[in-house]
Amino acid sequence: MHIKSNISKFAVELESTGQLSYMKESVLSRKERIMKEALLLFSDQGYTNTSTKTIAQNAGVSEALIFKHFGNKDALLVYLIKSGYRKVLTHHRGMMTYREPKEFLRTMINLPGKLVSAEPIFWKLQERLSHHPFSKQQHEQFMKPVQPIIHRAFKELGYESPEFETQFLLLIIDTLWKKEAIGELEQTIELTLFLEKKYNLI
Repeated sequence: MHIKSNISKFAVELESTGQLSYMKESVLSRKERIMKEALLLFSDQGYTNTSTKTIAQNAGVSEALIFKHFGNKDALLVYLIKSGYRKVLTHHRGMMTYREPKEFLRTMINLPGKLVSAEPIFWKLQERLSHHPFSKQQHEQFMKPVQPIIHRAFKELGYESPEFETQFLLLIIDTLWKKEAIGELEQTIELTLFLEKKYNLI
């Protein structure tokens, strides 16, 4: 009872001096540093070629702290992918808004460039992990709601084969963000304008 009382008093003292808040921020910042360095290393060196020891060294923390926060390297990767898509969905909430077909198709054609410019390191990692089962599943889940809306747009615009047009545009979008993510896409603006003209959107 006496020990509990002392602990409570100590916590109150820390809170009053701001030290408890500092300690919480310190723990949070260490976790964020781990995530930041893991994202950078996984995207540059590849997931397989990056060890938790290297992540810890770059983040300035102990390797044990990585295991404490995330469990293991696989779980760290899963956390990064999930948090990455959550951030993307938060930043691009309006991308699924359908007002009229041409506007929606324009949004989809410009989406790869906007996504990559907002989170370049995350999409570089996603490109590296395009065949990784969990990464692939998360991306498919992210894009799944888009397909029926694109189909609706082509159908409303009177295209003869909206199913094939939808599949074709989705393939283009997939190629665009991958090329953009690894810096292999030149003349991005000209290419998006070309696609907008191709579909008579401007």
